[in-house]
Amino acid sequence: MPRSHIGIATALTSLLFAVPAYSDDPLRLAVDVPFEPFEYRLPDGTLTGFEVELGEEVCRRIERECEWVEQGWDGIIPGLLARKYDAIMSSMAITDARREQVLFSEPYYSNPSVWVTQEGKEIDIEDHDALEGISVGVQRGTIRDEYITDTYGDLVDVRRYATGEDLAVDIRTGRLDAAFMYYPLALSSLEVNAEGSGIVTSSPLIREPKHYFGHGVAAAFHPRNEALAEQFNEALREIKQDGTYDELMNKYVDYDIKI
Repeated sequence: MPRSHIGIATALTSLLFAVPAYSDDPLRLAVDVPFEPFEYRLPDGTLTGFEVELGEEVCRRIERECEWVEQGWDGIIPGLLARKYDAIMSSMAITDARREQVLFSEPYYSNPSVWVTQEGKEIDIEDHDALEGISVGVQRGTIRDEYITDTYGDLVDVRRYATGEDLAVDIRTGRLDAAFMYYPLALSSLEVNAEGSGIVTSSPLIREPKHYFGHGVAAAFHPRNEALAEQFNEALREIKQDGTYDELMNKYVDYDIKI
């Protein structure tokens, strides 16, 4: 083949691989529902929430249709690596351990965790004698599970739940002494600190250490899907810059989550 033809073929091949694959197909986003106010269903079954609307806006800007795939948290990273969906957009914190498995977008929000108890049963998390033997609930497979297990596992009875909703039920009914929860979930499912809820915080809001609680929440992609991650990042920057992000944040939460 003449050199000129080889050059043209090489250039065409480069262009082909520069175009993100399956760009005309829906963008499949995995989500663990419910997790108010970030992802949940309305009474009519419509999927909504801060992350859902943010994801839909990203899809609109990269000219892809969003297809939401419900996936339990325990299997959400394995499902991504098996290419059952294109990305995870489900309040996943960036941690060093997860960075070894997935490719993260730029972070798009940050939220704390908190200890909660029934009113009148507040605990001092610094008093290890008081903690010894109490039952503490966490959602299985989360960074809160890892933190409690590593930090307090030799003191407390760690009880793990498949969903945040199951965890909320058992702290509300007194089957747990305490729970360590994502703060937004404590607000939405338990109305923590609200008059008459019977559930209160038993610690300051916790965001450290970063080793456990990460560097913000981001979308997660297959490690080889760099082109899609960059498309997502470009759309996200536009959304933050033109005020759309602030509108969505103010619609769903009354505290600052922007990062």
